[in-house]
Amino acid sequence: QVQLVESGGGSVQAGGSLRLSCAASGGTFSTYTMGWFRQTPGKEREFVAYITWNGASTYYTDSVKDRFTISRDNAKNTVYLQMNILKPEDTALYYCAANKVGYYTRLPRNYDYWGQGTQVTVSS
Repeated sequence: QVQLVESGGGSVQAGGSLRLSCAASGGTFSTYTMGWFRQTPGKEREFVAYITWNGASTYYTDSVKDRFTISRDNAKNTVYLQMNILKPEDTALYYCAANKVGYYTRLPRNYDYWGQGTQVTVSS
């Protein structure tokens, strides 16, 4: 069974930075497309970014382009989300997810495994 564990969330002021990590175990991490999503109460889970199995390609939602960077280290079975110039609207519970067949997808329903989430709170 694949397990994903996020870490690195916290509280920061607007303009600050955080680096989220997601450690995977129990599967073949190096073959998965990995994604980051976020969710606030009462809203649907929102796509943030994904990275292909070899890190060659990444994709971001428009609201985080040029501020967030997704990366991965297949030797460590870990995917990262570097978040810079954080805004209050970035406040959410952030999840990492894995697509086991390597699809390049922004849709939550296409991801097979999910972590429990890490909270990011940005104050103005």
